[in-house]
Amino acid sequence: MADFDYIIIGAGSAGCVLAERLSASGRHKVLVLEAGGRGRSPWISLPLGYGKTYFDPRVNWKYHSEPEETLAGRAGYWPRGKVVGGSGAINALVYARGLPRDFDDWVAAGASGWGWETVRQTYEAMETQVSADGTRRGNGPMHVQDVSDQIHHANRFFFAAAKELGLPATDDINGAQNEGAAVYRINTSGGRRMHSARAFLGPALKRPNVTLMTGAFVERIVFEDRRASAVVLRHKGRTVTLRAGREIILSAGAVASPSILQLSGIGPAETLKGLGIAPILNAPHVGGNLQDHLGINYYFRATEPTLNNVLSPFHGKVRAALQFALSRRGPLSLSVNQCGGYFRSAPDLAQPDQQLYFNPVTYTTLPVGKRSVVRPDPFPGFIISFQPSRPTSRGRIDIRANDPDAPPLICPNSLATEEDRKQVVAGGQLCQRLMNTSALKQLVESAVAPDLYSMSPDDILADFRQRCGTVFHPVGTCRMGADSATSVVSPRLKLHGLAGLRVVDASVFPNITSANTNAPTMMLAHRAADLILEDAH
Repeated sequence: MADFDYIIIGAGSAGCVLAERLSASGRHKVLVLEAGGRGRSPWISLPLGYGKTYFDPRVNWKYHSEPEETLAGRAGYWPRGKVVGGSGAINALVYARGLPRDFDDWVAAGASGWGWETVRQTYEAMETQVSADGTRRGNGPMHVQDVSDQIHHANRFFFAAAKELGLPATDDINGAQNEGAAVYRINTSGGRRMHSARAFLGPALKRPNVTLMTGAFVERIVFEDRRASAVVLRHKGRTVTLRAGREIILSAGAVASPSILQLSGIGPAETLKGLGIAPILNAPHVGGNLQDHLGINYYFRATEPTLNNVLSPFHGKVRAALQFALSRRGPLSLSVNQCGGYFRSAPDLAQPDQQLYFNPVTYTTLPVGKRSVVRPDPFPGFIISFQPSRPTSRGRIDIRANDPDAPPLICPNSLATEEDRKQVVAGGQLCQRLMNTSALKQLVESAVAPDLYSMSPDDILADFRQRCGTVFHPVGTCRMGADSATSVVSPRLKLHGLAGLRVVDASVFPNITSANTNAPTMMLAHRAADLILEDAH
């Protein structure tokens, strides 16, 4: 007899949504497995606490990619959430649906049923939009907050610079007019982080048919007659096998989901054999199609106070803490990424190709004991940064050993295409044009080396290779598509060639969306629940 109807592996951005929606009728018994803890740290709830969780091994897997020649031989730091709420519990909170064409491209890549009109309706069903004055639109569990009344006054220089260049502006990058300079909407409610665990899993756990197991480290999935039937995991020092009557749903994320599949015998057959794993299914695309956004920051000393002046001195920290405690407002209730938007680096492009950030703060990463912490600089400063929105390079994630505890082999294959290298130069030049406006020159006391003002196109690319990093949006490693020749799961997110198993997380994205990936991951899970329940009935 099965222990549960549905077993969800991973209580992250996708898994929490699934738990709520699959249990809502009361008919299905749902188990959610999370390798990390419950996430009771106050730094998770506090929006600006992102700087504290960024290097915290208690809530962060702290992965690293392999060194890449295209990035000057550097390995990249890949934080991933090891906590209920997943990476959405430790991210920088920007809520970006993506551009409509992103999802029409999913359909063109074989993900039928995932076009913009369909996913737009899913977004609207799961969101409550909260305006700056508190007015609400929608009735979904995920609160999306307009914080335009709270951002730092130094941001006005960014908007003036965009206007000076003739670039568009918008009130909402998730609205009908999504292109241009904007204040980023963030997923908060009452000044606290509104991640999927708070919005979806919390209410679900009040139901008797939902069970959450934390500290549950999944080692592999068990198959009987090519049907997924059980999960083998470690919990409190014991090896446990739990059975699923209907389906096992893998929602461990773009790094862990392909790793669990490969440890279970699903992946490139020769790779698995070489590691001593008997292949159950030769699925060469498991772990492939890895995509991510790479970004870079340019730092400047400012001519007037910025958030550094608030958050660097002790008395400023105390004042910000009191403001948050009394009103749930102020800099601690906001993302570090306050403004930015989608932009075209050239006016003749069909759609925006760059995402920009303008942050009224600069910071330094410092070692403190065995950890690193992010601290605001003791002088007024600001950052402008960019990331090319739709990279064309493709990498891989594979297991490196027949050992669930071994960290995965992450090979991003960054800047492998000429198109991606051109996009880097285009993004850097767009930032140069903004910084050369009279509006932003007023805010610059001096550039912090390396100096963006003096860079040639070759310099921009060389500097990007030396200093860029992931923006923590890995997707695509179990991509969905029409058949096993090109993909891992079907458009209904069922694994090609096996029964009783689906993958529902960012790993199934056929193509990366044009901005932050947390919102589309939750959307995907929300719609996936509809598909799962349709098939169950």
